Amino acid sequence: MGIKVYEEIEESLAQTKGTIAGQMFGKRCLKTQSNKAFVAWFQDEMVFKLGREEIAQIQSKYAGSQLFDPSGKKRPMKDWLQVPAEFSDDWATLAKHALEFVQG
Repeated sequence: MGIKVYEEIEESLAQTKGTIAGQMFGKRCLKTQSNKAFVAWFQDEMVFKLGREEIAQIQSKYAGSQLFDPSGKKRPMKDWLQVPAEFSDDWATLAKHALEFVQG
């Protein structure tokens, strides 16, 4: 189910915001036209580049969410939040926030 939501978001943002599909650390991701990644697909969950401040404000809303640690070596990326599939209804909104964050 989760990957379908990801693919719908990918298609929608490509059509409305001109984003492109790509790879980041070998994982599917979405990038801006200037090649800045803002969303990724990892372990059947979506990952969003939201910035530390926004993550601090919203992380408690998403039980089970965590900072993105693609290496699995306890070196999380502090601007990226991995959000479980149970919150897939919020993924599109989070993706738009992530896009806004990387666009400055």
